[in-house]
Amino acid sequence: MKIVPSLFVTAFMLLSINTISAQYGNSGYGGGGYGRNGYGSGRMNSGMDQNRTPDKPREVPVEETVGKVMERLKPALVLDELQEIAIANILTESIKQQGVILKQDTNQSDQMKDIQILSENTERKVVELLNDDQKEKYKVFKEESKNPKKSKRNR
Repeated sequence: MKIVPSLFVTAFMLLSINTISAQYGNSGYGGGGYGRNGYGSGRMNSGMDQNRTPDKPREVPVEETVGKVMERLKPALVLDELQEIAIANILTESIKQQGVILKQDTNQSDQMKDIQILSENTERKVVELLNDDQKEKYKVFKEESKNPKKSKRNR
């Protein structure tokens, strides 16, 4: 009969020792007791690291994106100022609509279809503003954008 109580006492002592050793160094608050300086500063550092990491990537402003596209498009098509302003407005509206589509709560295939339709409409509006010579240059520009050639620097 004394065996059962002694088993309970032994089990209790083993569990207590395991808990104490976890708090004082083995896997508790750091390698040597309570953190590096003895008072748990290791835990505070992990909380500070979480504040440094951004929750989501920084969104690039629409105007910046349109500006980069127009920097490449204007010399390639030899656009006048009126065409440049009109095309920039069309691209700005298109990018804003893409953002709205991507934020909708629909499945990915529907979003891709909506973005494809938006892209076709945007292209149609841009082509309407171009003359015949610019339309040919625009086709070449689009093909080069799809299949960019490697420059000598990238080799």
